[in-house]
Amino acid sequence: MRPTRSIATLLALTLMMAGFHRVTAGGPREARATLALGFLLLAAYVGGELARSVRLPRLTGYLIVGFAVGPAWLGLVRREEVDALQFIADAAVALIALAVGSELTLESLRQTRVALARLATGAIVFPFLAVTLVMLSVSAWFPLTRHQSPGDGAVVALVLGAVAAASSPALTLAMMSELDVRGPVARALLSLTVAKDIAAVILFVLVLANGRMLTSPGALNIEVAGTAMLQLLGSVAVGTLLGFALGRYLRLARQGSGVFVVAAAFVAAEVARLLRLETLMLALAAGFYLENFTPVESELVRRELKRTSLPVYVAFFALAGAGLRIGVLADLWPWILLLAGLRLVGLRYGMLWAGRHPSVTPALAREGWLGLISQAGVALGLAQLARRAFPEWGVSLETLIVAMIGVHEVAGPICFRTALARAGEITRRHDAEAPVDGGTPVATRGGL
Repeated sequence: MRPTRSIATLLALTLMMAGFHRVTAGGPREARATLALGFLLLAAYVGGELARSVRLPRLTGYLIVGFAVGPAWLGLVRREEVDALQFIADAAVALIALAVGSELTLESLRQTRVALARLATGAIVFPFLAVTLVMLSVSAWFPLTRHQSPGDGAVVALVLGAVAAASSPALTLAMMSELDVRGPVARALLSLTVAKDIAAVILFVLVLANGRMLTSPGALNIEVAGTAMLQLLGSVAVGTLLGFALGRYLRLARQGSGVFVVAAAFVAAEVARLLRLETLMLALAAGFYLENFTPVESELVRRELKRTSLPVYVAFFALAGAGLRIGVLADLWPWILLLAGLRLVGLRYGMLWAGRHPSVTPALAREGWLGLISQAGVALGLAQLARRAFPEWGVSLETLIVAMIGVHEVAGPICFRTALARAGEITRRHDAEAPVDGGTPVATRGGL
């Protein structure tokens, strides 16, 4: 689609939705949410094609269009409609995480365990220390801790450091599918983002569990630490059961497998909501079980996920863009830029440190940090837990973290593509001719 045609189509869709927006203002929320979903899918798809025509990732187009028409800007999609569509977003996350889990094999992780451990250490410890130490040193001027005790400021700095350790496996797989890349750097980054998310949750739990020794009385709700650990363990356990059930069904009934996989994603999202578990971790565990214990059925799931990848990615990233809340940038933008910059510096030097080991390839050590910038699901979950952990000013902390995640979410796809281009895993011609519906990469195998 040519840029002029894409722009004209977006304008036409916007004008149509503006008219519907006025007509349906008093209608039921569910009906308005359905209309909003259809509009978001169409507008985001056109926005993705427009982004591709100007040599940007389609995912960036999906996010920007979702943000532009969402409640934070034009308001063509209302906040209550975005909230009503959260279940659709959770189901899309489950489908993507199911695909991520099916890319990880025990054999490949065993073969690359030394390199993966080295990379994970650098990509987790360095950003954590960079953010924690600097925020600790400026806590007397930081708006959230300016009037708090030094101990409260220290725990906030540690929480921000733990959040900085998280990345986004969902966005990593989405970019791999869009670019149709299967190189060692891309596969290593996918495994690394999963390890980083798990480590971020554990770091968060450790910070809260030991935070009472530093914080003033009543400033910290330590029960949130237990909740976070139970969410992680419960998500893995329930996800494993879901993977077992999915594998058994597909072994007995091969017909209609695509519909069943989509239905399983909705079930996973609903179970996670009812049990207050993490949807991404639950579905990731299910995909991991399928790949390693029922490989035939896992291949069938991957084939079905590949067929549905385009609408899933459009829905997920359009809704993610519509849900971005970056109004806090007007007041706290210097601090958000500081946090983002510290995280980038930590990732950069953490990967360079990891590259000193012979098991890590020079391309991954030099360019891999650009592929780890994105943040999404787990980081947002930690932001919500942070709000509950600090009853007095947790809302402000959550708002700050969500705004920082939004910056990483928008910049992440561009940086990821840059990393793979510099590593030589995509060419200019390959990038320009990448298939519209992408392709699910093969399982992670080989060295890092």
